Amino acid sequence: MNNVPLNPIEVLLVEDNPGDVRLMQEALKDSKVHNNLHVVYDGENAMSFLRREGVYSGAPEPNLIMLDLNLPGKDGREVLDEIKNDPGLKHIPVVIVTTSAAEQDILKSYRLHANCYVTKPVNLDQFIKVVHAIEDFWFSIVKLPRK
Repeated sequence: MNNVPLNPIEVLLVEDNPGDVRLMQEALKDSKVHNNLHVVYDGENAMSFLRREGVYSGAPEPNLIMLDLNLPGKDGREVLDEIKNDPGLKHIPVVIVTTSAAEQDILKSYRLHANCYVTKPVNLDQFIKVVHAIEDFWFSIVKLPRK
């Protein structure tokens, strides 16, 4: 019996760097598990997407959120805090994917209930490997919440 979910995994990427968005799209395009990658470029739009407000009124609830910390306006820490304090959203796993390797960012993210913390490599090949590792773990091994 095939364990591949019939419905695609809905992934919300919150990332302000267009280059990193492109890399993530390319890396997930050939995923073994069908996924829909939705992208927003700042924290305000992330919360609007998650709350299905305005232009995002028809947005699906993501099964997984990949969140950068360093965003314009409302930063990733604030977004993470809002998500994990919202009874309607806190069940959604949040993977921090950021350039920061600072211990205080790692500690604060886990204190705000991030599900994991990944530092983006600067090397292109390593970046792709990291995205594939995230994909393998979160799409194939972990049971994600589905509505």
